[in-house]
Amino acid sequence: MLTNQKIIKFLIFFFCFSIFSSIAQTNEDVPLNNMAINEKPKPISPIIFEDFSGNKIHLKDYRGKIVIINFWATWCTPCKNEMPSLDTLQQDTSFKNLQVFAVNMEQPNTIKTKKFFDDLNIKELEIFFDRDLNFVKEFKLRGVPTTILINKKGEEIARIIGEVNFQDKKFLKWLSKYD
Repeated sequence: MLTNQKIIKFLIFFFCFSIFSSIAQTNEDVPLNNMAINEKPKPISPIIFEDFSGNKIHLKDYRGKIVIINFWATWCTPCKNEMPSLDTLQQDTSFKNLQVFAVNMEQPNTIKTKKFFDDLNIKELEIFFDRDLNFVKEFKLRGVPTTILINKKGEEIARIIGEVNFQDKKFLKWLSKYD
């Protein structure tokens, strides 16, 4: 009986250790509480998505830039809350190698998405679509808003799950290290 309890305790410990060690996170200071920084950058498969006019965009064409991909929906209140700060980040001239993609995750609807941006007075961000759900497949997205951060080599370095203020000073300082 005592042996069985030891085995069960060991298995519980092993299970918990396996779970927590599989969540790879660097020792680097995380600037936001809902941000996970990858211990090792993750390679990304070639992804094609569309701009507002339906033109194909190849993510690989943006190697050499820091890429922020923000996934959002018009019905999403946290998306609505964070979009103005993302627009301000897009306009930040202190970043020399930054590309922001605001990717709507609904069925493409240019009227609805343009109204969403107009209502929020979004000036610089462009609207993109993922008609074939390539991003969902590659990044295993589970909800919006989700933001993926990609280094200049085209690798995922971090992700943010949920709403974020893209003007947070700690976040901007962390991001500037990759510029």
